[in-house]
Amino acid sequence: MSEKTILIVDDESEIRNLVSIYLKNEGYRIVEAPDALTALHILNKSRIDLIVLDIMMPVIDGIEACLKIREKFNMPIIFLSAKTEDIDKIHGLASGAEDYVTKPFNPLELVARVKSQLRRYYMTAEKDDASQSLEKGDLKVDKKTNEVFIRNKEVRLTPKEFQILTLLLRHQGQVFSIEQIYESVWKEPFYKSDNTVMVHITKIRDKIEENPKKPIYIQTVWGVGYKA
Repeated sequence: MSEKTILIVDDESEIRNLVSIYLKNEGYRIVEAPDALTALHILNKSRIDLIVLDIMMPVIDGIEACLKIREKFNMPIIFLSAKTEDIDKIHGLASGAEDYVTKPFNPLELVARVKSQLRRYYMTAEKDDASQSLEKGDLKVDKKTNEVFIRNKEVRLTPKEFQILTLLLRHQGQVFSIEQIYESVWKEPFYKSDNTVMVHITKIRDKIEENPKKPIYIQTVWGVGYKA
């Protein structure tokens, strides 16, 4: 499935519910967080395509949360804020966000901005993906030629193995569940009894890891999934 997941972070449940309703109507999957700490926890366990992030929150505000997010992730971030001064917008965008929407806001305008940011992000990602190599230590993937090298020696992967490996390497440090990997690569719904992904991960490790039982390129996050 190509369904995009959006994380809504706001300490006001009414705002989260409003934004959620409008985005769900557009076919997006929604994850909600009442504060920045919860949001950071979600980001470390789930694949998120875009974040709608409130600025004025207790403990960790949106600006600080954005800076922390940018240390590991590069998905689009849209700020929501009651602050309307230009300096506040500049401060928000300088912290790493792509857009800034002031409260009160028109939900349809927010939806339009979400669509625009996702479209721009994935168009850019596709261009980068087609032109750049992916690397992790001695592991190198050439996207132009679909070749994989480990310590400068070519490794032959099947098309699905190659897609799984590039998916993980494109988002190093991000944990993908088995369901997310399956639906991203096979483009069809995942069934819980299906062990296809685990079988493919095992085969990839046998080909690229010096010791498949102690992998360094594709790591298991127990109870969650896999990451590069």
